[in-house]
Amino acid sequence: MYCLICGNLSFSHICKNCKKEFLKPSLYKRKIEENFDVFSFYKYSSIKHLLHTKHKFIGYFIYNILAKESFKKFANNFTWTDKIYSFVCDDNVKNAYSHTAILNKQLKSNYIAPVHSVLRAKNKINYSGKSLQYRQTNPRNFYYTYKSNIDAIIIDDIITTGTTIKEAKETLEKNGVNVLFALTLADARE
Repeated sequence: MYCLICGNLSFSHICKNCKKEFLKPSLYKRKIEENFDVFSFYKYSSIKHLLHTKHKFIGYFIYNILAKESFKKFANNFTWTDKIYSFVCDDNVKNAYSHTAILNKQLKSNYIAPVHSVLRAKNKINYSGKSLQYRQTNPRNFYYTYKSNIDAIIIDDIITTGTTIKEAKETLEKNGVNVLFALTLADARE
């Protein structure tokens, strides 16, 4: 097969050289509320073509590579006083897999316990390419079905306006969850 970035022959969808050169994560921080930050590993423009693969089956492989290069490395270096939980903003299966569940799975460590299918959206609306006003007028209406009195982080693939993450945070807090921060692959604001 050929590397999706450089086009050279490779045993993986992205070759080792391109992983080192183009997928080396940095940590970008965006404050979306007082005392609440969202950390992203990449700028949206630098991995946009890879993020768009989530709409196809090849996205399963690409998101696994991105998750190992960023989320897994984060988890391996992260420490906390107690175990915390990670929840994705709606891990519904589309195109035979959930791209956000792939990210969440790579966070498993001594300090982070990924939990799936407990923060779900009643409204299955697609926000891709939609305005802030549209997002605010059409909330996801999350519901939560897990423990209370725990610490947690929110996981999503992209932060655009922050609407989804804010709504997920509000839902978790209403259910007794202390949300520490959010992690995303990419920040669309540059």
